[in-house]
Amino acid sequence: MEKRRLGRTGLMVTPISFGALPMQRCTMPEAGEVLKAALDAGINFIDTARAYTDSEEKIGRYIADRRSEYYLATKSMARTKAAMLQDIDISLANLQADYIDIYQLHNVKTEQDWETIMAPDGALEALKEAQQAGKIRHIGITGHNLDMLIKAVKTGEFSTIQVPFNCVEQKAMDELFPLARAQDIGIIVMKPLGGGLIPYVDLALRFILQQEGLVAIPGMDKIEHVTENLAPTHDFKPLNDEEAAKLAAEAEALGANFCRRCGYCMPCVAGIDIPQMFIFYLQYTRYGLTEAIPGRYKGMKVKASACVECGECEARCPYNLPIRERMKQVAADLG
Repeated sequence: MEKRRLGRTGLMVTPISFGALPMQRCTMPEAGEVLKAALDAGINFIDTARAYTDSEEKIGRYIADRRSEYYLATKSMARTKAAMLQDIDISLANLQADYIDIYQLHNVKTEQDWETIMAPDGALEALKEAQQAGKIRHIGITGHNLDMLIKAVKTGEFSTIQVPFNCVEQKAMDELFPLARAQDIGIIVMKPLGGGLIPYVDLALRFILQQEGLVAIPGMDKIEHVTENLAPTHDFKPLNDEEAAKLAAEAEALGANFCRRCGYCMPCVAGIDIPQMFIFYLQYTRYGLTEAIPGRYKGMKVKASACVECGECEARCPYNLPIRERMKQVAADLG
C-alpha cells in the first residue's frame, strides 16, 4: 500500500489508517479481531484517545506485541500540566507501549482552552517535558474549530493537526491546509465518512485520497470495515466527473448541520442515546423508512421526549448542533 509522509514527523503512514473511536462498541475479543485484521491488511497508523473509554486498553491487550508494525497516536482532553502528565502515563500503561509516536491535545475548542494549554504549567509544557523524556515523539493538536487550529499552526509548536474533512466539510482547504503544508505539518483527517452518514464509502474515501498529503482515519469496529475502507487504495483512480457530481449531490442533501456520531454529547443526564435519535430521524426523513423507524423508535427504553433541556450535550458538541431543539423535533415526528 502507498505510504504518505506525515509532515515534519517524517512518519510514512498508510493514507487510509485506523480510527479507534468506534472500538468502544466492541467487546474485548471483537476488538482484537478487528485490530489484527487491520495490521494484517497493511494499515500502519492507529489513532485513539484517552476519552475513548477502553480503546487504549484494547490496543494494548491485543497488538502490543506487534508494536514495530504500526505508529501510534493518542490524545487527551487535559488542559493543565499535571493532568496531562498523568494522562500520558496512563496512556503508556494502557497501550503497553514504551513510547507514543504522536500525543495530541484533544478537541481544543475555546479561547479558554487555548490560554490554559499555552500558559505556564499548561498541557503543552507537559507534552514537551514528556517528549524530552522519550515518552512521546511528536506533539499534535485536534479540533473542530478551524480558527483555533489555524492559530495553533501559526505558533509552530505542533507537528500534526487533526481536523474533520470530507465531501461535506471542505472549509479546511481554504486556509488551514495550505498553511499547514507550508509549515510541513502533517494533516490527519477525521470524519472522512461524516461519522458514517456518507453512504458512498468508495467515492468519499477516493475524494480524500486525491487530496495532497492527507491521511484519513475512518472509524472501524468490524473486520468488513477494514476491507471496505482499504478497497479504494487498490489501483486508486481519482473521481471522474459523474462520480464527483454524485458525491456533491449527497453532500448538498446532507448539509453541514448534521450529527457525525462522534459521541462527545454523551452521556445524556436523562439517558437518551442522542446519536441514535439523530440516526433514526435521518433514516425516517431522508431514506424513506417511514414504517420501520417508528417501530424501532418505540422500542427504545428512553426516547427523545425525555430531554430535560439541561444543555450539557450542546456544550460538549464540537459542531454546536441545536440538540435540544432536535430532540423536540424527533419526539414530535416519531412519537
